[in-house]
Amino acid sequence: MKLKFLGGCNEVGRSAILVDDTILIDYGMKPSDPPGLPLEVEGTVPKSVIVSHAHLDHSGMVPSLMDRGKAPEVYMTSVTTDLTLLLGRDTIKVGKEEGYLFFTEEHVQRMVERTHAVAYGERLTLNGSDYECELHNAGHIPGSSSVYLRKESEDVSLFYTGDIKMGVTRLMESASPADFPPSDILLIESTYFNREHRDRVEQEREFIDSIRETIDSGGNAIVPCFAIGRTQEIVMILHSYGLTPYVDGMGLTVFNLFRNYPAFLKDADAMNDAFDGAQFVNSRSRKKALAEPSVIVTTAGMLNGGPVLYYLKKIHGDPRGKVLLTGYQIEGTNGRRLLEEGCVETNGELVKVSAGVEQYDFSAHAGDSELKELVAQFCKRGTEVVFMVHGEHTEEFAAWTRDNFGCEAIAPSLGEEFIIE
Repeated sequence: MKLKFLGGCNEVGRSAILVDDTILIDYGMKPSDPPGLPLEVEGTVPKSVIVSHAHLDHSGMVPSLMDRGKAPEVYMTSVTTDLTLLLGRDTIKVGKEEGYLFFTEEHVQRMVERTHAVAYGERLTLNGSDYECELHNAGHIPGSSSVYLRKESEDVSLFYTGDIKMGVTRLMESASPADFPPSDILLIESTYFNREHRDRVEQEREFIDSIRETIDSGGNAIVPCFAIGRTQEIVMILHSYGLTPYVDGMGLTVFNLFRNYPAFLKDADAMNDAFDGAQFVNSRSRKKALAEPSVIVTTAGMLNGGPVLYYLKKIHGDPRGKVLLTGYQIEGTNGRRLLEEGCVETNGELVKVSAGVEQYDFSAHAGDSELKELVAQFCKRGTEVVFMVHGEHTEEFAAWTRDNFGCEAIAPSLGEEFIIE
């Protein structure tokens, strides 16, 4: 089995792995400014694309593959299909505003036509190949999958975790690694290697206390969130503590989509109740959300575009205001700049933020001990080669694996190829 790494190497973003020149696992973009793209697929157009989940850094560039000769077949869960369509259209809209165009509506439509919805645990043979594929719940966001791939002719198998979460959240059930099949090759995300998540209940209380303090002082609490998964989780947390948020941005559209897929949620009724109690905002009513002390949940989670920039420009000089980041901030994003430099860029202007800035770890990724336990589980069941991807400390993770298990562990570089026999 030949693997070529087209993205996601020693970085978080633009995940893309090419298998035997015929199968792509993910094809995403890096949410920086401008967006970082994976390497192009050279030569033969892949016959199949497997999408682990609908975040831009894993699915964002899949439509761009639809005009290269014969478009590949695409495999993902049903909810991931709808979310990827939504993100594709949003990328076109944002691209027109920012001056880039990676694909068109025609490409997005063709992707939908070529897509096969796959259920968890369903084993299928990929388009015109001797590869078997199976998806497993990754616990990251609704519809997220880990990917098992087996090449029958060589009797070699691969397991790709995608973005994975062990541990229940308000929105999602945990992944179940005990149910994962053994494999010869493991590709594991590394986002939180060497970083452990804090107790979630304790963090929720600190988060809520900070918001109440902000509102009591007469300020606005701005909570930037990823539209898919994080917005819904945060609204559910606020509702459980009796706070009524304003909700702005794509997160509301995603909520309405999730309502159609209750089987992918831990508790669909709890999510519906939380949003029934929220106040919805659009571009015409944002002033209302700021006219009184309030908590506003809005996109984008890394501050690269979206309604959050409107709110930051309005409250940036107010020391009573607060920005509460709820997740990982990739290098090169406005969110990382805010944390490190205390400013953000909007419309080419650098804005100094005097409002308070706090970061909370409501992550939908496995923490350090969970990642290490997952590697241990696979190595003890016969995995011989481990690739560390999707992280800024993959070299250290690979060294830890070699030291503890003696198997081959690799932190691939962009464009690197490996043949596993």
